Amino acid sequence: MIILPKEKPVIEGLNSYYLNIDRLIEHYQGELGSGGIYFYSPSSEGVIFFDKDELLSGLYQGKDGELIKGDAAIEKLLNSLDEFNFALNVYAIEPEKVYFWANIPSAETIYRDLSTEFTDLDGLIKKMMSESLTGYIEASIKEGEESGLIFFINGQIIGGSYSWKQGGLNGTREARDELVQKTKQSGGSFHVSRISNSKGKAAPPPPAEAEASTENVIAPLEELLDLFERTVRAGKFMKGDFNTALKKKFVEKADSYAFLDPFAGEFEYVDGKIRYDGDEPPEEVARGVIESIKELAQEVGAWSRFSEEVGPWTEKYSGMLSRYGLSL
Repeated sequence: MIILPKEKPVIEGLNSYYLNIDRLIEHYQGELGSGGIYFYSPSSEGVIFFDKDELLSGLYQGKDGELIKGDAAIEKLLNSLDEFNFALNVYAIEPEKVYFWANIPSAETIYRDLSTEFTDLDGLIKKMMSESLTGYIEASIKEGEESGLIFFINGQIIGGSYSWKQGGLNGTREARDELVQKTKQSGGSFHVSRISNSKGKAAPPPPAEAEASTENVIAPLEELLDLFERTVRAGKFMKGDFNTALKKKFVEKADSYAFLDPFAGEFEYVDGKIRYDGDEPPEEVARGVIESIKELAQEVGAWSRFSEEVGPWTEKYSGMLSRYGLSL
C-alpha cells in the first residue's frame, strides 16, 4: 500500500480516460503550488508529487507487489494511462510536507535492527523527537506478522501507518500507543531512516556525536565492566573467579558477537581495562558487552543490586545509550 497524506482531496473521482494529464498537472501546479495526484485502478496504484515548478517524485505499486520509486515511477504512471483506466484524486500538500513525502524513496537508514530486548520504542520516539528527526521509525512485530511506521518532520510526529489499521496515514495518539504496547508485549525490531525535507539538498548529516568511533565506547564499557565486577565481588555473588565466568559468557555470545570469542583475540578485559583490536561498528561492541553483562548479572543473582548501582553510569552515558538504542 502506498502511504500519502490523504486529507480532504481538492478534487476526486477523475477518470484518466477523459483527461489530458499534462494539463491537469500544470493546472494544479498553478492552483495549489504543491500537492500529490493519487492514481488508483484494480491492478495498480501510484502517486506523483509536485510543486509549482516541477514533478518531484513518485511511487508506483502493481498488483503483484512490484514497487517503483522516484522518476521511474512517474514515467511508469504516465505511460500506463492508456493501459489502465485510473481513478484520480488530487490533494493539496504543504510545501514542507510535500518534499518530505517526495523524498521518502531516497531515505537513508541510520539505525538498523534495534531489538526490543535492548530498545524501548517509546524511548526511541522521544530520542528522535529530541534529535529533530525528519524521517521515520519502522517497527516490525512478531517477526513481521504486524508492522508500523511513525513519521517525523523536524522532530514533530506527523502521523503513522499500522498494519492492523489497514495502512494509510493515521494521526491518532491511540494508534501510536497501540504500536508501542504491541512491541512491549510481542517483541520485534526497529529501523530508523532519515530523509531530506528540502527540494534539492541532501539530508543534513547526523549530529556530531553520531560520528563516534569504537574508541569512544571503550572507556564507558571499561567503567561498566569495572562497576559490574566490583558489585559482584562485594556481594559475593560468585563462588568462582569473575574473569573466568565473564570469559565463559563471552564464549556463549560469540555466535552473535564474534569479536567476544576469546580465541579470536580481538576483545579482552583484564584488571579494569579493555583491549580491543577488531573493526566492528561501535554500536555492535557496546551491544555485545552490555548484553553479556545483563545476562551474567541475572544468572548469578546480581541483577537487582547491579541495577541499583548502575544508575549514575547510565545517566553519565545516556547520550551513547540513546544513540545506539541500548538500555540497562
